[in-house]
Amino acid sequence: MKRHDFTLILSEVAELTDQLVEDLYEAGCVDGSPSSRAGVVMVTLHREAESLEQAIRSGIADVQKAGCRVARVEIVPEDLAEVAPAAETTEARARS
Repeated sequence: MKRHDFTLILSEVAELTDQLVEDLYEAGCVDGSPSSRAGVVMVTLHREAESLEQAIRSGIADVQKAGCRVARVEIVPEDLAEVAPAAETTEARARS
């Protein structure tokens, strides 16, 4: 498995609290670093998975288990090479 680095930007979260950090950890974001900048709460994950798509999907699922929603995903440049094939696969599945 490969390590994938990406950041999940949370929506509808006003501030990063100790309780939220604990909730994220308990939900499975043990490989993440929650942070806040300019009123935006995010979790940077360093997730082991077979593909970037699997890593992102599992990260989003863990954030949702903590009671949060993901507004968007920011991907570290070295993982961008995997995005195009994953997007094509997802698009093909959506058309089926």
